Formats: sequence, structure tokens, C-alpha cells
Amino acid sequence: MEEYMEREDIIKKLESDLKNVKTKNDLQNVKAAYLGKNGIVTNLSLKMKEIPNEEKREYGKFLNLIKEEVTTKLESMESELEKNLLEEKLNEEKIDITLPSRKKLKGSIHPMTRVVEELEDLFVSMGYDVISGPEIDTDMNSFTKLNLPEGHPARDAQDTFYLDKDYLLRPHTSPAQVRTMEANKEKTPLRIVCPGKVYRRDDDATHSHQFMQFEGLVVGEDISLADLKGTLELFAKKLLGEKTNVRFRPSYFPFTEPSCEVDVTCFKCGGKGCSLCKQTGWIEVLGAGVVHPNVLRMSGYDPDKYTGFAFGPGIDRFAMFKYGITDIRQIYTNDIRFLEQFDRKDVD
Repeated sequence: MEEYMEREDIIKKLESDLKNVKTKNDLQNVKAAYLGKNGIVTNLSLKMKEIPNEEKREYGKFLNLIKEEVTTKLESMESELEKNLLEEKLNEEKIDITLPSRKKLKGSIHPMTRVVEELEDLFVSMGYDVISGPEIDTDMNSFTKLNLPEGHPARDAQDTFYLDKDYLLRPHTSPAQVRTMEANKEKTPLRIVCPGKVYRRDDDATHSHQFMQFEGLVVGEDISLADLKGTLELFAKKLLGEKTNVRFRPSYFPFTEPSCEVDVTCFKCGGKGCSLCKQTGWIEVLGAGVVHPNVLRMSGYDPDKYTGFAFGPGIDRFAMFKYGITDIRQIYTNDIRFLEQFDRKDVD
């Protein structure tokens, strides 16, 4: 009976102590007072060695009962504390539904992707196929088969990213044209465009070490420079607007003959002259020309039977002209302040 009264007294004292508990720290102190190293229940357990053997069984039952009751009440108090703390927190953090919600940021189509898709749609409607090629290609496909001789400045390591003497990061998408011609020898008409990344050692406001090109190639019978001019005029006006003027200037490229450089009306001043176009009213956008007979011959075409034309605009530059971007590096920075403006409906 004494043991029962002792247990009852312990439980009553625990209940009294728990009434004063307001915080988790208070609860930890009570828990230590009963179940800690020098706690009441712990001390009772230590008395086990003093109990006669014939009474140890009953004393063990008594200890187990005490531990179970104390633990249950402590856990119950802990649950109640957590519930009260949660209610207090919820009361303090009420949501004011009258406040405006936060603006959610959403993605939009990148200006480069817009230009590529627009160009692909235009040329596909003209009967062209869109092809791609590896970004790492051979020196043979990148230069030799394009009629660029050994020692040409374009093959210099200060302009081109060589991986070894035979392989490099392609400086243009022309290797994809070479691969396509070789895979379709003597099959005409061949009309392809090759959008993709290219790499050169360049980096300033109007040049990037990695940029996008959109080269085009047509091979067939009786293809002339007039066909090239008509194609590029349509291309420039469709992309930049009907008021865009196009100018062709004689030039030289090893892979075309005759060759020309193509200028369009400066997008910033409309042809009046400004710092961007160096007061000329024109900005160069691409090189083009009639495919050189040597290029046709090395790719398996008879230059006496077939002719063709090729052109290669930088997509980055057309994105700059189309959307009024004055620094090409903005296209690649992924600055949200720059990119979010291309979500406007008037961009298209």
C-alpha cells in the first residue's frame, strides 16, 4: 500500500508541476526532474539493487508503471504545447486577402529562338530543308573542302578554336553543307539552310566568341547570282520589314565566285547615319556568292553541269536589328531584366 501511495504522490506532484509549464523549455526542466540523470524516477530505479530478491518482481512492476504514467503525461503535455504554439503562430500569420498577390515571373521565347523559328518558317515555305551538323568538325570539312588553302588567315589559331591538328569547333555551319552535298551527290535541286552555333575568337559589342549562323545553300542547274539577290532581298524584307533596303557590294571569299557582301538599312537610324552604322546608314549582315567550282567538285558535283549560291547571315545580328539590341552580349547574359521585355505582344 505504501508503494501505491508513493506512486500516487509522484503522479500528483508531476501533474502539479505540469500546470506551471508554459514553454518547451519549462517542459524540458520537468522532464529532467523526473527522467533525467538525477530525476525522481531514475533514483527509484537505482534503488532496485537494495530491494530483496523476493520483492524485486513487484518492485519492477511498480517502476514500469511509474515510468509509463510519467512518460505518457509528459508526451501529452508536449503535444498540447505544440498545438498551442501552432495556433499562436497561425493567429499571428493571418493572410490579408485584400493585399495584391506577388507578381509571378514567367518565361518567354528567347529573341534568338524567335529569329531562328521565323527564318526556318520562311525558308521552308520556299522549299528549303533545315539540316544540322556536329559542332566539332574536321579541318577538312571546315576549310579544305571550302577552297580555303593552307596558310589562309581564317585557319589561324588566333581566329579558330582548334582541338588538335585535325579537329576544331566549327567556325561556320558550312561543314554541314559539305556533308549534305557529299551525301546527295548529283541530286538536285538541293536547297538547304543550316542554323546552329559557331565559334570564333572574337568578343566585343557586336561580336561574340560563340554565336549563331544561318547558312543557306542552293545547288542545281542554271542557278545564277540573280537568284541569290532575289532570295536575299525577300529574306531581309520579310525579317526586318518591307521598308528595309538591301545593298550588294563586290567582295572576295574563297568558297564563292563571284562573291558579295550584303548590307541592310541601319535599324537604329533608318539609313540617316548614326554612330552604330558609322554614319553610313548601312550595316553589313552577311556574305554570299555563287558557289566556287572547286567546292562543287570536291563534294561530288560536276561544276560544268551544276551551279549554286550560298549565303551566311549571323542570327545574332539579325536579332539585334529586329529588336533594337545595341550590344550582342546582352543576348547571352540571361539577365531577366533584358529577357522579360520579349514577352510583350508588340515584339512579334
